[in-house]
Amino acid sequence: MISLEQSITLAMDRTDIRLVPFLPYILQDLWEIGSSPKTIIAAIEKHTTDYSNLQLLDLGCGKGAVSIQTAQKLGCHCLGIDGLQEFIQEARIKAAEWKVQHLCRFEPGDIRLVIHELRQFDVILLGSISPVLGGPFDTMNLLKNHLNNNGIIILDDGYIPDQSDLIHPQAVKKNRLLQELQQAGMKLIDETLSEKEKIEQSNDTIFQKLVRRCHELMAKYPDQQDLFKQYIKNQVQENEVLKNSLTGSTMVIKKI
Repeated sequence: MISLEQSITLAMDRTDIRLVPFLPYILQDLWEIGSSPKTIIAAIEKHTTDYSNLQLLDLGCGKGAVSIQTAQKLGCHCLGIDGLQEFIQEARIKAAEWKVQHLCRFEPGDIRLVIHELRQFDVILLGSISPVLGGPFDTMNLLKNHLNNNGIIILDDGYIPDQSDLIHPQAVKKNRLLQELQQAGMKLIDETLSEKEKIEQSNDTIFQKLVRRCHELMAKYPDQQDLFKQYIKNQVQENEVLKNSLTGSTMVIKKI
């Protein structure tokens, strides 16, 4: 098994592992990292009932934006786990600010290990963390053991269109995704596609903030300028892939 730091870099678009200690600084201006809370809340509202009794597991929760806003809107109970202690600390502060600290619990940990210690949940969220738990089959085959019979998994990520020739280290074609879901005893029951224009606007805003913080780090650590320059370059390339080659999707998945 790769290290926790390597797992974090995988979730962060294959960031250089040497950058992990700097991620809290680079991402300090962002609360929502990757997934749209509004889209995910809408999916939960559509496919579940009795919201106040829902138990939600947010794997790779980042700074807790999705869990906190979901708890505030629906009154459900959320457990968020992330590998970066600094993100967990910020999530706890945000939960208190939003007055949902009694509904949200955030814990640091390696989700690949912690998952085996957890009970069953009504909603399991994987929000833009890439294949940290493996490919679609391995991920669903693992998570279904922690899903209540009528529960749902919300997978917020990107896949390669079937007609595309793109080969991407972190994404598969939709047809293969559906096949692996079925092999794991799961099925796609709903899907909300991301709007390209909104993704582009969001990525541009995020990118500007990242670049500013990277330049501050270059000034502070001039001997590591190449590390931060490469991160910026990687983000440009990843944004181009997201814009032109991948289909962003919020998928609702259930047991067959």
